Amino acid sequence: MKSGFSAYFKKHTLIFKQLAGTSRGVLNTKDSWIIHIYDNENPGKTGKGECSPLKGLSIDDREDFEQKVDEVCENINKFDSYLKNRLNDFPSIRFGLEMALKDLEIPEENIIFPSEFTQGKDSIKINGLVWMGKFDFMRNQIIEKFEAGFSCIKLKIGAIDFDKEIELIKSIRKEFTEKDIEIRVDANGAFAVDEALEKLKILSEYGLHSIEQPIKQGQWEEMTKLCAHTPLPIALDEELIGVNKLYKKRTLLQTIKPQYIILKPSLTGGFKASEEWIKIAEQNDIGWWITSALESNIGLNAIAQWTYTLGNKMPQGLGTGELYKNNFDTPLYIKNEQLNFFYSIRKSN
Repeated sequence: MKSGFSAYFKKHTLIFKQLAGTSRGVLNTKDSWIIHIYDNENPGKTGKGECSPLKGLSIDDREDFEQKVDEVCENINKFDSYLKNRLNDFPSIRFGLEMALKDLEIPEENIIFPSEFTQGKDSIKINGLVWMGKFDFMRNQIIEKFEAGFSCIKLKIGAIDFDKEIELIKSIRKEFTEKDIEIRVDANGAFAVDEALEKLKILSEYGLHSIEQPIKQGQWEEMTKLCAHTPLPIALDEELIGVNKLYKKRTLLQTIKPQYIILKPSLTGGFKASEEWIKIAEQNDIGWWITSALESNIGLNAIAQWTYTLGNKMPQGLGTGELYKNNFDTPLYIKNEQLNFFYSIRKSN
């Protein structure tokens, strides 16, 4: 890609249709910064990339975030040095820049990773996401997902009393067998270390697929013991945040030896950085899947297209495009449990 580019950004505050409950609190809005890059000699085509940190979780959730986005745009003709060396502490900006540059390379509108998916010939199986809340609220979501055709759901736990959560899962299993619905649970690090193994034993009685991040990240010794003795497969999620060097990624996975890892490009630093994790995981017989990190449809579209090229047939966590009141137009749509691309839609810049 030749020099002579210009870039600017626009901030967009996404508004949730309903409050989004996690173990770290309740979200009602989410800020994203959209980078626009164009060739000065051919300004008709713009590459868009979304920088979308998660409040309270991303390492680049910091006061100087917008200043850094502006700096990247001002120095867009030095993008190689920024991608390689200057955005390690800003993974969501790294991802947004990588996305925008990739978008600019492809002449077709809305196409970033051309494939049978973007031709509308194939789809991606996804899980249905169930948000935290009161018992009846969560149970109703589960029934809605099943009736909508989902055979895999992701259930966020850790916000209400553990016994009530077990009661909820037990009630699900009375109505839906493991063949009916695959259940993944996400604790977001909510379990205390001294209680985690016992809770995993209890959860394992209900035929669950896996649990994400049972204890808080950064406790390698404790997580290693859990992964070695757990009766329920463990997937690392937050544990990957901030681990940027290749040798550190290798050390983490070879030390903890999880059953799965979950990759969110906004948190792990983009496509190439996530592919490093995947390569190491496969070398160590560790499974993986991709999820979005509550990006707008701009980021979700890019992640979905990239995910398809990876060839992973497990249900992916990409069903977040309908969460917001004021999302961007998208070529993505969900039918039953499949994420599809309406290939005839074209975006305007």
